[in-house]
This record gives sequence, C-alpha cells and structure tokens, in this order.
Amino acid sequence: MPIEYEKEGHIATFTINRPEVMNALSPESLADWTAVLEDFRDDKNLWVGIITGAGEKAFCTGLDLKGSPPPGSSGQGERPRMPQETLVRGLELWKPLIAAINGYALGGGLEIALACDIRVASDTARMGLPEVTLGLMPGWGGTQRLTRLIPFSIAAEMTLMGRRITAQEALDIGLVHQVVPQAELMAAAKERAEKICESAPLAVQGVKEAMIRGYSMSLEDGLKLESELGRSVLASRDFAEGRKAFQEKRKPNYTGE
Repeated sequence: MPIEYEKEGHIATFTINRPEVMNALSPESLADWTAVLEDFRDDKNLWVGIITGAGEKAFCTGLDLKGSPPPGSSGQGERPRMPQETLVRGLELWKPLIAAINGYALGGGLEIALACDIRVASDTARMGLPEVTLGLMPGWGGTQRLTRLIPFSIAAEMTLMGRRITAQEALDIGLVHQVVPQAELMAAAKERAEKICESAPLAVQGVKEAMIRGYSMSLEDGLKLESELGRSVLASRDFAEGRKAFQEKRKPNYTGE
C-alpha cells in the first residue's frame, strides 16, 4: 500500500510508503490518502494523526514527476487526475496532525508538512521548495503557508532560489518545533500526540478550527467564530466531565462527546 494507515488508541499514523521513489506520491496514491484521511476525520475514536515517510531517506518529495507529467504540463502524456480534495487543499480536517519529518521534505513533501499543525524533524532532515529549479512553482500551498509560518524574507529566499535548509535551520526559524536523532523521531511525535490526547478532543478540534478559519477573518468576525464554537464545546459531555474531574481532583475521562 502506498499509504500505510495504522490506528493505536486515539492516535492514527499515516506512513507514505514509496521509498523506491523517495516517497513521492502518484495521483493514485494521493487519492488513496484522501480516502484514509476521510476515515480518520470521521472516526470519533481517533483524535490525533501522525504523518511520516517509510525508511530514513525521505519524508516525501512531492508528486512523482517520473511516473506521470505534472498537472498543467504541456508535455506528452495525459494530465494525471488529481483528487478534488486533499490534505493540502480542500479537505477540512480539524483534528490535529503532527508531521514526523524523517528525511527529505521537498516540494510537495514540505507542503504536506506545512499543512500539519506540529512538525518534528530528525537531525538528518532537509527541507525546501525547489520547484522553480524544475520550471514549476509550488502548487500545494507552499507560497501561502510558508510565508505565514516563517519570516517573509526567508520564505522568499527558499521559494525564489529553491534553497534547501537543514533541520537545525528549520528549528531556528520556527518552521519545525523540535529536532531529534532519527531513532527518536517517532517517539517524540507520539509523545506530543499523547499529550494532545490528554485534553478534550472536541475542545482541541474547536481550537484548531477557530485558529485556521479565523486567520483570514477580521478580529470581530474571528471573535464571533470563537464564541460560536465555544458554545458548542460548552454543551459537550466532555466539558461536564472536565469540570467534575477538576472539582474531584482527578484526571478526566474524555470520550469526544
């Protein structure tokens, strides 16, 4: 399977499993991934997702250009049919996602990591948007998300020059949250996922939705959105459980209801 999908407790792990092509994705494997992401979205027992790549060389290197021509290509061959909704564009997914960047995250691979909420990288990881060196431009949100996460001048250098950066550079500019040895990468990602799972999932999802949707709103509209989502969370059983657990000085038993 090009996308391995594993469930363990409240945590789902998605492994891009095409190491023979540096975990590059074909249009078909993108469609498969969208299908499992939709399952993750709809499974009320799953609260957090971790995305990583198979092997130690690559997290993901974007679209498999050798296997099929890029979208919009004027070259020979039919234009590949891309799914309408993917993680990088169109699929609304309010459950937190953690990128465990185990190697090269280039082009669409970095854009996948940018679409996640938390990024943990191995010390051997390398990241970049080299599309311009191939006669392309980033098409999975790189020109939009990168400038929202790091200083604009650094994003400009990376995109206009196609410059790759090391894991330590990514940490220094705030692109990733943590850098660890390769052998400790998944443990570090799971530790963060487990920490998120200690909180009420509906509240966590409400926070993510408020932050992402509110980013492009005026402050007034964002505050209205926050109030609307907050009312829904206040009406949940988890809020009643959290309040009761606080009063009884014990850990809450959240269920996502």
